[in-house]
Formats: sequence, C-alpha cells, structure tokens
Amino acid sequence: MRPLIAALLSLAALGLAAGPKPRVKLTTSLGAIVLELEPEAAPRTVENFLKYVKKGQYKGTIFHRVIPGFMIQGGGYVDYLGKKRTDPAIPNEADRALAAGLKNKRGTLAMARTPDPNSAAAEFFINVVDNPALDFKSKANDQTWGYCVFGKVIQGMDVVDRIKAVKTSNKRSDFLNLPVKPVIITDAAQVQ
Repeated sequence: MRPLIAALLSLAALGLAAGPKPRVKLTTSLGAIVLELEPEAAPRTVENFLKYVKKGQYKGTIFHRVIPGFMIQGGGYVDYLGKKRTDPAIPNEADRALAAGLKNKRGTLAMARTPDPNSAAAEFFINVVDNPALDFKSKANDQTWGYCVFGKVIQGMDVVDRIKAVKTSNKRSDFLNLPVKPVIITDAAQVQ
C-alpha cells in the first residue's frame, strides 16, 4: 500500500492526480506529434517522462531506430549520435499498465530499455503496428517482462508514419535502422 500512496502523492505534486490526462507535444523535423499520457496506469513512468520533458532532455534528440513494421525509437541520442546523460533507471510498470488495459498497439507510446527489465531511463518508442510480443507476460525472465505502455498518439500519427517511412541505413553496427537524414525532435513541451 505504501508504494501506491507514494505514487499518488508524487502524481499530486506534479498536478497529475485529478483533471485531464497530461499531454506532450513533440515537435519534430517532420511535423508535430501530440501524446496523451496515462498517469493512473503507469504513474512512475509518466512522472519520469514529464521530468525529462520539463528539463529539456528531448530537445535536439533524434529518432535513432526506425523500423517500418515495428516502431520508431528516440529520446536518447543527439544528431551526431552522442548519448545524452540520464537519471537513474526506473522500475518497469508493464504489468501495471497491462492490468489497466494498455497494450503495445499501433500509436501507443512505451519505454525503451535494455534486456534488463528495469533499465528504462529516457528513451521511448511509438509502436507503428500492433506489437503483442512486447506486452507483459510474467516476471519470469527478461523476455516476458514486457515494455511499459504509458500513453498514445492523439494527433500526428501521419507524422509518425512519415518517420517510419524514412530511408535508414545499417552501415554502423552500433546503430541499426538509423535514418540516413536525421529526424530531430526540435522541442518537447507539456501542453496540458
């Protein structure tokens, strides 16, 4: 019960406990994407994302992994492929989000992570198709933990589709599916 109370108090401190769901506008070099977040389903994840938005973490970052039949991923690298510093990783809330009905479906927003289930920091992805294999199944091993969905695209899915269609390259083994011409997040701001 204590973690729930702490999460609710944290949401209240951010002004997320009541009223409309928070929205974030990502302005990219290919257009704007408006995201609606789900603080009740994934409170720590939403708090973490909004913290990065407020401190300007995403400005100047790129979509560094673009896979048309899968997702577009960004938020961690600048256009010369330097990795941005992040705060410590957050716990994976994929189980909680799934219990609230959030699944990795086309147009949903989820946290990216390494094979360690609790390694999500600032990077995120937008599903461009339904990806049920990414949903939480169990805490038995790294593959079944899933990826926490914490929001969805409510405007700009056409922009997401433009991003997924850009030409990519696999010339760098450390950056597979990297857009040949950088797709830059020029601004990220909470709009509600």
